[in-house]
Amino acid sequence: MGYEQWVHELKRNYDDTVQWRRHLHEYPEPSFEEKETAKFIEDKLREFEIEDIRTNVGNGYGLVARIKGSRPGPTIAFRADIDALRLQEEADVPFASKNPGIMHACGHEVHTAALLSVARVLQNNRDELKGNLVLLFQNAEECPPGGAESMVKAGCLDGVDYVFGLHVMSSVEVGKVGYLRHYGSACSDTFNIRIQGRGGHGAMPHTAIDPVVIGANVITQLQSLVSRYVDPLKPAVLTFAGFQAGGVADNIIADSAFLNGTVRTLNSEVRDLMEEQIRKMSDAIISSFGGKAQIEYRRGYPSVENTPEETEKLKKVLLSKFGESNVLELTVSMGGEDFAYYLKQRPGAFFYVGAGNSKINADFPHHHPKFKVDETSMICGGEAFLALAEDYLL
Repeated sequence: MGYEQWVHELKRNYDDTVQWRRHLHEYPEPSFEEKETAKFIEDKLREFEIEDIRTNVGNGYGLVARIKGSRPGPTIAFRADIDALRLQEEADVPFASKNPGIMHACGHEVHTAALLSVARVLQNNRDELKGNLVLLFQNAEECPPGGAESMVKAGCLDGVDYVFGLHVMSSVEVGKVGYLRHYGSACSDTFNIRIQGRGGHGAMPHTAIDPVVIGANVITQLQSLVSRYVDPLKPAVLTFAGFQAGGVADNIIADSAFLNGTVRTLNSEVRDLMEEQIRKMSDAIISSFGGKAQIEYRRGYPSVENTPEETEKLKKVLLSKFGESNVLELTVSMGGEDFAYYLKQRPGAFFYVGAGNSKINADFPHHHPKFKVDETSMICGGEAFLALAEDYLL
């Protein structure tokens, strides 16, 4: 039996998998509100006769299920995230979201359906397994503080030896899979800077403390952090996403201004440096103009750090099943991903599955209102999970 038979069953599941995915896509729920999504997942797992299921794990609607093999061996965990985004869908699909202003624009319902199919296959073949499989259906990946850290604290990794997660990518052609040797994502932090100046008449700037001028200097000067403070071999991104001040009339100097943005880093020392210098430099610049600073820096998800041994094993497994032409070594993006919290506790790896297909307009970026995927990516994702299960549990 083994992998070939598993894949045969996975492909036999495909029509059901598509149906599950489309149902979830039609009825998306945003972070921390995935009540019906979690109920759908639980119902399917019980249909598969999986009995060891924990619900409401962590800070929301996380689920943890266990498939117990017939013989002793390691326990591995596979994770799928289940939440959608607050975004109005514009994709030309017959199963578009029926929930206004909410959309699966990142592929989480694809991950969920693919893992459900894997769960059905391995539950049916559990007598072959030397070890156990833990299924992590995680809430709230899109919205910090996320669901992963709380699920870990709630014991979702108890007894788990290795953990793996996948993510579809519309920028990678369907049929291809990708791995990353070290970092799988960046630390994703955010900040707010409130500048208190003194309002006044636009014709008499000397009587005011102009927060717009101060804010412009803060934005300009802080760009030197990346170019002059950070080791050029250690990536860092500083982006100002907003600048709000005044604007009610052309001749009024605003009383205050508000800046906000994000910082992305890989290295923890660079992360510490960026926070320290943003606080220090912003306060110094604002004070030098006579203003007052209120700075809030919020640490988001840490970077995903794939462990070397498991990454190398993942690479070999993917090459053996997909062939050299379909396995890519990817470069890390500076996006955030709370799968990082699992890898802080257990060895494992995060990898990517191609879902792009320009022939069906499935090439819009993630978080775009027209985001689409090639649904056959669910077979590829399932095959990758099954290949790992074969390697660790047979």
